[in-house]
Amino acid sequence: MGLDEELWDIFEDGVGDLELDEEGAAIDRKKHTPAQKKLFKKHHKIRGILVASIPRIEYMKMSDKSTTKAMFASLCANYEGSKKVREAKALMLVHQYELFKMKDDESIEEMYSIFHTLVSGLQILKKSYVVSDHVSKIVRSLPARWRPKVTAIEETKDLNTLSVEDLVSSLKFHQMNLNEHEPSKKTKSIALPSKGKSSKALKVIESEEESPDGDSNEDPAVVEKMTMLSNKLQYLARKNNKFLSRRGG
Repeated sequence: MGLDEELWDIFEDGVGDLELDEEGAAIDRKKHTPAQKKLFKKHHKIRGILVASIPRIEYMKMSDKSTTKAMFASLCANYEGSKKVREAKALMLVHQYELFKMKDDESIEEMYSIFHTLVSGLQILKKSYVVSDHVSKIVRSLPARWRPKVTAIEETKDLNTLSVEDLVSSLKFHQMNLNEHEPSKKTKSIALPSKGKSSKALKVIESEEESPDGDSNEDPAVVEKMTMLSNKLQYLARKNNKFLSRRGG
């Protein structure tokens, strides 16, 4: 397309009444007018580009097609399906678009990637929406914890003129602030069993940040050391109990 503006027109519209054989060669070229000869040269050029850009196995499926228009139609039928299939795909994507919701454990980046893929599929099937539709859909898809931010956006921004890029950028910045203030502290204790009336417990206080979904970021090396310490203290406790029992006897 970048080589000649008319190439794509020939690709989509064909060559009119120009007669070609199965190999795409002109029939009785001597009778062609200068305009037809020019059209044939351009068609031959775009056909060569198309044939060179597809695997041989794909070319064999449409080797009986004489024009690039017919070859392109064959490719569309093989990979996009018939008109009914395309309409079914479009309806499915429209349904997914209408029900689109961001999950609680998703980031804004992840949500937007899924949404953008969905929108691209709709555009390919010529079922595209306008920008304001996308903005409203993203705003409505956010989880409940985003309600304060949604209210702020609706009060300060015009959703009809706000771009998707500006909206997503604002949401990413807000998510950074949310993640910064969500870490919390927690306490862990390791109980050491003992015999007789004596009961002792070792409490190990660890301050560590929790991830947003509640999972702790524990260092395996630290866990191993704490396990070894616990085993050693249990051994000393048992030894101490034996010593006390002997003295008491």
